[in-house]
This record gives sequence, structure tokens and C-alpha cells, in this order.
Amino acid sequence: MSEDTLRMRTVTTGGTERRAHQAAPEPAGGTERRAPQSAPDPAGRRDAFFDNAKYLAIVLVAIGHAWEPLRDGSRAAGALYMVVYAFHMPAFIVISGYFSRSFDASPGRIRRLITGLAVPYVVFETAYTLFTRWTDQEPDRPVSLLDPLYLTWFLAALFIWRLTTPIWQRVRWPMPIALVVAMLATLSPAIGNDLDLQRTLQFLPYFVLGLLLRPEHFRLVRRRAARILAVPVFAGALAVAYWAVPRMSGAWFYHRDSAEELAAPSWYGPVMTLATFGCSLVLVACFLAWVPGRRTWFTVLGAGTLYGYLLHGFVAQGSKFWGWYEPAWVHRPLGEVLVTVAAAVLVTALCTPPVRRVFRWVMEPDMAWAFRRDARDQARERNAVRA
Repeated sequence: MSEDTLRMRTVTTGGTERRAHQAAPEPAGGTERRAPQSAPDPAGRRDAFFDNAKYLAIVLVAIGHAWEPLRDGSRAAGALYMVVYAFHMPAFIVISGYFSRSFDASPGRIRRLITGLAVPYVVFETAYTLFTRWTDQEPDRPVSLLDPLYLTWFLAALFIWRLTTPIWQRVRWPMPIALVVAMLATLSPAIGNDLDLQRTLQFLPYFVLGLLLRPEHFRLVRRRAARILAVPVFAGALAVAYWAVPRMSGAWFYHRDSAEELAAPSWYGPVMTLATFGCSLVLVACFLAWVPGRRTWFTVLGAGTLYGYLLHGFVAQGSKFWGWYEPAWVHRPLGEVLVTVAAAVLVTALCTPPVRRVFRWVMEPDMAWAFRRDARDQARERNAVRA
């Protein structure tokens, strides 16, 4: 595994990575469904633009996983991989922050936070641990809810970010404070792995930015001029990444290590935090500029990105155990194209309504039995009885 592959804590050498640099979708159970419309949905319920953005981003997540074993033998694949990881995670977090603006810690939203984030986290943290005991042949790997395994880190991070939403909405300078927190985090290797707090703190500015955005900000990047400008910007980013692949580690874009852990002087951490924040935001804007605002055949799949995200990880982990990358032809141009297409098709299938119906019991459990009814629910029931 190359040095820019995310270093993860394992139970034994060669085991499954405990920490992953994967982007994650907005959990279906934790998203506010009725956001201010920047491109009105004909049905009046969801914004097609954001569903399209989430679907396209989850496709990039799956493709990034598929490219990972191909990077060592291909500088071009390494450059594409670096560019994708520079923006798809920030894009998801910005959108997550945007849809968290109405979080007020009310009983209903706390309930959705638990059922849409905490419950899937526990279930899939356990499931991935049991699965990788087999694929990594590590039968004694423990289930640790404090040390997120593989894809589950984002659920833990979003749980923490969303709980802090009222704070960021009340402080005077939320964006500068969030950036300072992220910069200081890079100075401390002692933060450790518990709930992946290092990554939670370093990605915090993107979430806070999402809280501050309004529909008109998204309209700015969706103008025709922005779409045209995005072409040379992405071309330039690819050229820079192609130059940088043999010269630097892309781990700075993963935001999961301190500067010391990346073998860099301490002052690099704050500087790189600002540099990567600027680069990532430019690429996020370019990505959003290309996202269609109208309803398309894949718009409906944007509501199921949590399913595609969490479920495709089993195939990504199993593909190495099953030896899918061992044939030499897979590492040639035609093989790389086929791997890319296969990853996109797989995650698309996992976002479809039939898959969501099968797994909704664990992704979006109702769990009414676990919660006390609040006063408003009881009042509505009493009024219904009187009527």
C-alpha cells in the first residue's frame, strides 16, 4: 500500500484499516427533508439539485475505492485519485452542514439523530468488524464502538457536528473559530483515535461553512459562467496532481493525521489546513457547477446514498480477499475502465428504492418504542380524539 494511503490502526499487522479516507453521504434518517429550494423539485418535496449532487458524489466514492489498488502502477490513476479525494469529502460535509441548519436539539430531531446516525453506526461498526474477521483472517478482531472502522467514521463525525450546530449558529465568528480549531488539531498527535476526533476536528470548517450557506450561494456556482470556468480549473488541478503524485503525499487532504504523524514540521499543519481548505472549496464549487439542477433518471437515487455508501464497502473489502485485482489485465487501461464502470454500476444499484426497502429497518429504523412522546405529539393526539 502506498504511503499516501490512509494509515489506519489495526489489531494485527496487515489487518483491515480502522480509519478510512472515504467520503460519506448525508444519512437518510438525519437529513432535513425540506430545505429551502435553490432548484424547486416538481413534487415540492426535495431539491433535485442536492439529490443529484449526493448521487454523483457517492459514485465518486465507489470509484475512488475501486482505483485504490490501481494507483501504484499508474501515475494517471494516482492523479485522478488525489483530485477526487480533494473535493468529494468536503462536498458531502458542506451539504451535510447546509441541511443541518434547522437542527435545534428538539425531541424530534434528537430522535432522528439517534435513528439516522447512532443506530446505523452501531450496526455497521459491528457488521464490518465481523466481516473483516473473515476477509482479513483475523478472528479475534474486537468490536470497538469508540474506534470507527472503515466507512463508519463519518456517521460518528456527523453525529458530533450536528449536536454542536446550535453553538455555531450563536457564536459571532463561526468560520474563523472553526478554522482555528482545525489548525490547532494538526498540532496535536495526542488527540488519538477515539471516535476519530482528529478527522472530526479537521473537517469541521466544511460543516460550519455549510451551516452558513444560503440558497443564493448555490445559485452563484450554477451559472453558465461558473460551469465554463470549472473546465480549466479541473484541468489545472489534474495537471498539478499529476506533477505532485511522486513528490508529495495526498494524506493532507484526508485530514486524519497531525503534522507530526505525516513526518512534517508542526507549523506545516496550520498552513496546510488553510491551503487544502482553499483548494478543496474551489473544486467543490466546480463540482457543484456541473451538477444538473433538473430532475434526471438518477435524482431519486440521491435519497439512498447512505445505503450505497455503507453497503458497497463490503464489496470493496471483499474484492481484495477474493483476488479480483490479481489478473494483470485489470491494471491495464481497458481493465481500469471496466473497474471504474463496475464500481459506478454497483453503487448505483445499491441506491435504488428496492434496496432501500430491504434495508430500511436498519438504516432508518422507526424505533417508536424507544422514545417518549413529547408534549406536542400528545396534544395532537388529544385534539384528534376530541375532533
